[in-house]
Amino acid sequence: MSNKITDQAHWDSYWSNYQFENVPKKVVFNKYTNRLCQGKSFIEIGGFPGIFAAYIYNKGIQDVTVLDFYMNTEIVRKFEQKNQIPYETIKCIHSDFFEFSPTRKYDVVFSCGFAEHFQNTEDVIKRHIELMSDNGQLLILIPNFLGLNGSIQRKFDKDNLDAHNLNSMRLEYLKDIMQTTGLKDINVEYIGKPMLWLEPKPENMKYLKSVKMLSYLIKLFPKKGRLLSPYIAIYARK
Repeated sequence: MSNKITDQAHWDSYWSNYQFENVPKKVVFNKYTNRLCQGKSFIEIGGFPGIFAAYIYNKGIQDVTVLDFYMNTEIVRKFEQKNQIPYETIKCIHSDFFEFSPTRKYDVVFSCGFAEHFQNTEDVIKRHIELMSDNGQLLILIPNFLGLNGSIQRKFDKDNLDAHNLNSMRLEYLKDIMQTTGLKDINVEYIGKPMLWLEPKPENMKYLKSVKMLSYLIKLFPKKGRLLSPYIAIYARK
């Protein structure tokens, strides 16, 4: 059985609707930024078009790479230009993660919204760990669709929900996986202020305004947990 939940057609459709933005000033994993930026090299798995690589570059790590099954280097270069990042700063590796043969290790191994698109979460996490240098740090972010945000997806965009492995969003399951890795300073937690979203697909446009208004409303209840937190963060180091 294939480990993948999505295919090339899914990502062709996804990126055809995606709006490329400026490098963010703040990120949901801001509490980890200073720690991560003690490293000298960074790779994001599933990193196209390089938004988080650019953010980390702006924070001081000059050696940044994105690896993705979907890659359009022309878009990455335009993204660099738009954000005044030197040409070809973001190294691009066009590869299936499960067929990738690394030639080096990285001080920071990162992914956001990647691990949950596969059936075998433990295998995905351990493949991340294989890329870590001797002083490496790991940060994996997984969206939380087991609370209110998942209910929004189920009602308005069931196809998007079905592209995710909901089992990968169970905190205790992730903690059990991490305890087998031999890494240090392991932390698995809900992270981020309450937030709801829909992917910017044409069929979702009529719902976006209502979902955004509800998202603003729930920010009045900034309590971390399965019901409202938008992400799960997995951090560890060697």
